[in-house]
Amino acid sequence: MDYSDILKSIDLQNTSVSRRQFFRHNAMGLGAAALTSLLPKELLNAAGNVIGQPNFEPKAKRVIYISLIGAPSQFETFDYKPNLRKEYKKDIKDFLVESGQRLTGMTSRQASFPVAPSFADFKQYGQSGTWISDTLPNIGKMVDDICIIKSMHTDAINHEPANQLMYTGSMQNGKASLGSWLSYGLGSLNNDLPTFCVLHAQPGSPNGNTQAISSRLWGTGFLPGKHAGVNLRAQGDPVLFLKNAPGIDRQLRRDMLDGLSALNQKTLKSVGDPEIQTRMQQYEMAYRMQMSVPDLTDMSDESEHTYELYGEEAKTPGSFANTALMARRLAERGVRFTQIFHRGWDQHKDLPTNISHQCKDIDRACYGLIQDLKQRGLLEDTLVVCGGEFGRTVYSQGILTDKTYGRDHHPRCFSMWMAGAGVKGGMVYGDTDEYSYNITTPDQKVHVRDLHATILERCGLDFHKFGFLHQGLEQKITGVVPAKVATDILHSSHMA
Repeated sequence: MDYSDILKSIDLQNTSVSRRQFFRHNAMGLGAAALTSLLPKELLNAAGNVIGQPNFEPKAKRVIYISLIGAPSQFETFDYKPNLRKEYKKDIKDFLVESGQRLTGMTSRQASFPVAPSFADFKQYGQSGTWISDTLPNIGKMVDDICIIKSMHTDAINHEPANQLMYTGSMQNGKASLGSWLSYGLGSLNNDLPTFCVLHAQPGSPNGNTQAISSRLWGTGFLPGKHAGVNLRAQGDPVLFLKNAPGIDRQLRRDMLDGLSALNQKTLKSVGDPEIQTRMQQYEMAYRMQMSVPDLTDMSDESEHTYELYGEEAKTPGSFANTALMARRLAERGVRFTQIFHRGWDQHKDLPTNISHQCKDIDRACYGLIQDLKQRGLLEDTLVVCGGEFGRTVYSQGILTDKTYGRDHHPRCFSMWMAGAGVKGGMVYGDTDEYSYNITTPDQKVHVRDLHATILERCGLDFHKFGFLHQGLEQKITGVVPAKVATDILHSSHMA
């Protein structure tokens, strides 16, 4: 077969119509019109949502989400339970049985469930007098800037489903992540950088179990692929294959992309596959990122004052402090959603040592991030969220001694904090019982779905209306179970 025969074969392939392509083309005709007439109006409204246009004036133009993978213990951070020291080693097995406690396989065969008081000391900070653990002294210093939610709860008791629920709204695979939803619904603020960026911070010291995470937590699921989170690496090139190959200059790369775009346009016209258009857009974004990413990652323009805020670790690529500083740089460049994953919070044993290391990793850098955003006038329209996927048990997993203990998973209550974009600072929302076992303020419960609804509301999106039609169903980040916006923690809300 000579070269002309190859070209004819390719052209025949491009112009041939498969069964899938036939239905794709004809779905725009009378069949689609007939189906549309049968759909409920609610679904039509969801399908007709204007992408890139919020439902109302947003308080947050951008979001920074700090994900503490592994589930930090609320007892050693924000949920102060001083009376537990009077119940040291008390077996609460009967209490757990009576309360219908769900147990993981790691503690279900324990003979006893001894109460483990926190090793940490707490003190009151700020004008609000909020109790904060001495593992987080810098977060204590900024307590009047943040809202601590002690009444978070979730449906999952193990890490993988809990993380999927936290970051995609569902424990099932194949769903779109929160960052992808915001990218899809609001569009980009900067055409030279991705709308959704992902940073992975490496723990700086020995820690607990380091839970594996997958790209499902920043993937697009059923949404167009261009809304996926883009990993920015700390070591080597920030984005793989972004540099031109040896012998290819920028003009030659431009000419190659133009030629490739012409071929893709022809194929798109022939087969109508929207993923072809997505691929073309990604090529163009990569071309622009060749200029914007080096500028983003070159921190030589940062002042010593900035490093004093975040700590010297901010000069070390891959450290949490470095990723926090990078998050601020992304925010000021208009990146819509930045997610920082910090692993190592799964502390089933030797918790006092491990959580102390983890807290030291994030404490000063979180303080630095909030102060940096404030000084630059960015905090008023940047929403910062920080927390894990569930809480920890009051009883010790395994042997409890004066020096060490562990805690198992607990989904009924845990703590997170939020700041910026009209979130009330100096506020503690919700409370728990003496064992941090149940939430004692039922009107202030915040489910994961409620957190998602609140984040959407801050970004100008009404979670009742914001959806995507997929396989005949209206998909939402908040799912089908009723959700609500936590309006009490907001200075003003469009959904009060």
